[in-house]
Amino acid sequence: MPTSSAPPRPAEVRPGKQRPVLLDLAFLRLWTGATASGLATWALPFVLGLAVFDRTLSATDLGVLLAARTAGFLAAVPVAGVLADRHSRRGVVLWAGLAASAATPLIAAGLDRSVLLMATGAAVAGAGQGACRPAYQALTAEVVDADRRQQANAAMTLAVRVTTLVGPSLAALLAVFLDTWALLVGIGLLWLVAAFVPGRGERPATANGMSQSPGTASDMSQSPANGPGSGSLLAEFTEGVREARRHPWFLAGLGALTAVIATGYSATGVALPIVSRDEYGTEVVLAGAMTAYTAGALGGALLIARWRPRSPGRAALAGLAAYGFAPLSLVFPLHPVVVMAAYAVAGVGIELFNVPWFTAAQREVAPDKLARVSSLDFLLSYGLAPVGLAVIAPAIDAFGAQAVLAGCAVVCFAAPAAAALVPGTRAFSGSDARNAHH
Repeated sequence: MPTSSAPPRPAEVRPGKQRPVLLDLAFLRLWTGATASGLATWALPFVLGLAVFDRTLSATDLGVLLAARTAGFLAAVPVAGVLADRHSRRGVVLWAGLAASAATPLIAAGLDRSVLLMATGAAVAGAGQGACRPAYQALTAEVVDADRRQQANAAMTLAVRVTTLVGPSLAALLAVFLDTWALLVGIGLLWLVAAFVPGRGERPATANGMSQSPGTASDMSQSPANGPGSGSLLAEFTEGVREARRHPWFLAGLGALTAVIATGYSATGVALPIVSRDEYGTEVVLAGAMTAYTAGALGGALLIARWRPRSPGRAALAGLAAYGFAPLSLVFPLHPVVVMAAYAVAGVGIELFNVPWFTAAQREVAPDKLARVSSLDFLLSYGLAPVGLAVIAPAIDAFGAQAVLAGCAVVCFAAPAAAALVPGTRAFSGSDARNAHH
């Protein structure tokens, strides 16, 4: 697909001339469904953790269930990317939500009875979660016009951060009145909202210029006449990989994002609790840092909803590099407030990256391959995160926490800086890369 050759907009905070995107009924429905899916995705491991707390579930079984959920997620993401390009994005969201909704009663039924049944339900729930991600990403591009997509993506990520911030308190409050079985049923109901509330989008043109009709659940059994659908799942996913390779800025940004998540995210998940316990002797640093990170991300999402930097790609990569302050703050004994401030900066930075990144993909990638390219994004960036989590604890045992955390900080700073040197990353645009060659 040809990309726009318009020069990047100058840096400014644009006045509110456009109608707020949340007042658009089609996007509001999509946002509500995505918020419900995000809340359900977050709630499952938290509720299972509560089951460990009340001894309904063992810690070992919890590990098995979370591993099964991750496996289902990773298996479903590339398949869903193909199906969302081959058929109806709305149909993929529907069936993914229904699958995840049906899986939660299986988990509830297996409590204190069958770990295998629970693991099966967790894998199906993970598959539903994974299938929703690329479909929602592509559906946003169908529902929202190009000028408001950055605002729409900011609203999407804002919902995720609010859920993360208020969710633990809400779940803990509900747990006073409801048992684990009832909470799992509630998660299933959230998935029903995610499945049924979003509406249909306006399918974009395919690569050969033919328009695809918007579809419903029945479209999952038929392929558009002129769209993808004639090849195998692997062949069509490979087409998505080829489309991604057409955009050097995308490959560079994805490499940087994957490196930051595999190191900085792992430092947060593994090293922060250890440092909070051993260096500060209290869980307050752990809780404060995570709350500061979420609050920073909320602020970042609000800022980037309206801010248009002169070089949006490089500004986004600078935001991604800010995650390096999180592991860096743990290298030396610092006042807890400094650690929390570092995590707040990391939170702001991650959203300054996420929102322009999603918006650029929706603008630059061929519309009929967007879901597949988005699935590649999620598969690599989030799929490799468990590898980092598995490696960092043994690395700390072997080399010491300071050396490992310093290494994580260096990677977080260096990977986005290296990505910024690739043609096209200045504006996350193919036209930017072509101008660089001229």
